[in-house]
Amino acid sequence: MSRHVPDSHAKVALSTASVYPENTEAAFEIAARLGYDGVEVMVWTDPVSQDIAGLAHLSERTGVPVLAVHAPCLLVTQRVWSSDPWRKLQRARTAAERLGASTVVVHPPFRWQRAYARGFVAGIGRMAGETDVRFAVENMYPWRYRDREMQAYAPGWDPTAHDYRHMTLDVSHAATARTDVLAMADRMGDRLAHVHLGDGTGSGKDEHLVPGHGAQPCARLLELLAARGYGGHVVVEVNTRRAMSSAVREAQLAEALAFARRHLKTSPAPLGESP
Repeated sequence: MSRHVPDSHAKVALSTASVYPENTEAAFEIAARLGYDGVEVMVWTDPVSQDIAGLAHLSERTGVPVLAVHAPCLLVTQRVWSSDPWRKLQRARTAAERLGASTVVVHPPFRWQRAYARGFVAGIGRMAGETDVRFAVENMYPWRYRDREMQAYAPGWDPTAHDYRHMTLDVSHAATARTDVLAMADRMGDRLAHVHLGDGTGSGKDEHLVPGHGAQPCARLLELLAARGYGGHVVVEVNTRRAMSSAVREAQLAEALAFARRHLKTSPAPLGESP
């Protein structure tokens, strides 16, 4: 007998990182063609991703709302929007507020960012109290090389060990960490505000596979979220850089969207509807 899954209020968004090596503008256009409910803007070295006015224009032109902003927390974005990590988060909050996005996705600090790491938990709490935008701290993973493991993040890669108000659950990162993603979702509880949907095999590499192409319980996770009445966003964040053509990339992103909608039991939101 099939299991009944209630309809979810979650919207399914496309991370602009999912179209790499195509750019931010292409992500908005692909999201519009495929019928995504919105995008999460990954702020990185693409100048358009850093330009709030330009993003607003893209959103208006394509009819695709910005549902979340991913702050520039990667190694390649250490100088994007400032070399001061707190300044980066302030600019991400401003971008989210101006674009109508509900969420800023944040990675925990690298261990070598000692001053930032020492004040991170309290600082995120303070910033969260100054805005309606949710600062959702993302689960990461230990870095591995052969049989060696390095704790690259401080105060830690697992946000459930700390007192954050909101969290992002990244399925691929859970696979890389070789941790149970369903158990992590349970630990997050009501603090789970945002989901990055991608798959992984548990190989130790951060794979971001199309959901259903790895070993993670992606379908079960989405069904559980729907059953709980999860109202945050589910963001397709997958790696399509090896796609042989733009058409193949778009097919992969269409497959990921269909997977998310099927297991969340959602329908497309009307274009331009506010988050």
